[in-house]
Amino acid sequence: MGTDRYLTFALGKGRLAKKTLELFEKIGITCEEMKDKESRKLIFVNEKLKLRFFLAKGPDVPTYVEYGAADIGIVGKDTILEENRRVYEVLDLGFGKCRMCVCGPEKAKELLLHHERIRVASKYPNIAKDYFYNKKHQTVDIIKLNGSVELGPLVELSDVIVDIVETGSTLRENGLEVLEEICPLSACMIVNQVSMQMENERITTLINALKDALKK
Repeated sequence: MGTDRYLTFALGKGRLAKKTLELFEKIGITCEEMKDKESRKLIFVNEKLKLRFFLAKGPDVPTYVEYGAADIGIVGKDTILEENRRVYEVLDLGFGKCRMCVCGPEKAKELLLHHERIRVASKYPNIAKDYFYNKKHQTVDIIKLNGSVELGPLVELSDVIVDIVETGSTLRENGLEVLEEICPLSACMIVNQVSMQMENERITTLINALKDALKK
């Protein structure tokens, strides 16, 4: 394919997109249109470099990439694990660092040690299921929540929660603590499998430029 084809990026909305654009600027990729806070546009274009960008909700980014609506996506590792889409994970960008953890009141430690059947509340049912079933070999009932999962143990909906922990202050304020760490998390770059073959040179050049920028 020639360079007349646009490379399309799906960026997770919010802080992630801001940090991504700052990183891209370090390697000479800019998109002035995206800086216009008043803009109602959904797709932003850098004509000179033949690049297109759009913002999406985090969980949708891997979907856009799997189906080829975007060649490249930038999204948190938590979303990649939860959505489990057929994409290539090519680069850890190192920002947005946090941890996926099992949290709860101190008394819940015993339940985790003895592999009792417990209730687990989480926004990330697939990550929770994989951890308890495949890594701990513990049978659990998983309850999907969309809001403040810290409420789970407080109102006795669940024994523990599986959630992202950044500083742990919300947990401490509610009498909860990290009981087990599942995995570290940060922002990652994912690539559509077909795009990786068809646009290998352009994408590899981009990845290498980003790697160099991250070292500085």
